[in-house]
Amino acid sequence: MQETHLNLKVLLPFHVFVNRSDVTKIVAESTGGSFGILPHRLDCVAALRPGILIYVTESGDEAFVAVDDGVLVKAGLDVLISVRRAIAGSELGKLREAVEREFKSQDQLEQSARLITKKLEAGFLRRFAELKDE
Repeated sequence: MQETHLNLKVLLPFHVFVNRSDVTKIVAESTGGSFGILPHRLDCVAALRPGILIYVTESGDEAFVAVDDGVLVKAGLDVLISVRRAIAGSELGKLREAVEREFKSQDQLEQSARLITKKLEAGFLRRFAELKDE
C-alpha cells in the first residue's frame, strides 16, 4: 500500500514551527503563483513569497500559516519549508490582522536597523578617507 501522507516541517531560524506527519495536501504561494502539493507529486524546490500556507490533515482539518519569504523543498513524502517568520491562525481574517500587525512592526525595526548600519558605514568610510588623505 502506498503512503498517502506528507511529513510537513515549517522551520524558523531558531525552532521548528510546524511538525506534522498526517498532511494530505499543501497549498503554498511561490514567486510564480500558488501551487498545490499532494503526496505523489514530483519532488521540487520553490522560492516562497509572503503569503498564506494552507495544509490539510488526514482528519480533513485545514490549517493556515502566514509565512514570510522562504524556500520549500519536497523530497519524497517530506516537505520542508524554511522561512524567517510565521504566524498560525484558524481564521483567515484574524490571521491577516495578526500578520499586518506583527510583520509590519518587525519590518519597521529592520528598516531602522538598516538605516543605522548605513550611517555607521558612511561614517567609517568618511573617516577612513580622511586618514588616507593625511
